[in-house]
Amino acid sequence: MIGINPSMPIYLCTIPCDMRKSFNGLCGMVINFMGKQPRGGHVFVFVNKFCDKMKLLVWDRDGFWIFYKRLERGGFQLPTFSSSVSEGSITLSYEQLMMIIGGIDISSIRHRKRLTSSCK
Repeated sequence: MIGINPSMPIYLCTIPCDMRKSFNGLCGMVINFMGKQPRGGHVFVFVNKFCDKMKLLVWDRDGFWIFYKRLERGGFQLPTFSSSVSEGSITLSYEQLMMIIGGIDISSIRHRKRLTSSCK
């Protein structure tokens, strides 16, 4: 099955990415800027400076996938983060990524309290 598993860790790169980069260039950003290993089974999200293009780099057992989306109008609304982020990435949940791709401003989302199980 081609896709992103909701249990996969997702990391958003905190600097704009040159969308001409392909597999090797994006892997280089993951290693050198984000400080992660690209073959770790994570999802790495890259957005250009105009926020109208997005690439996802995903390792799938024996090779990489790149998912690429270009918006015809508007831009992706990314979460706000301080410029002093020590790592080159911030962690997103699967739901946050899907909302960003779907055009929803996640800063205005309000989460309601839910019961969590204390049993283990």
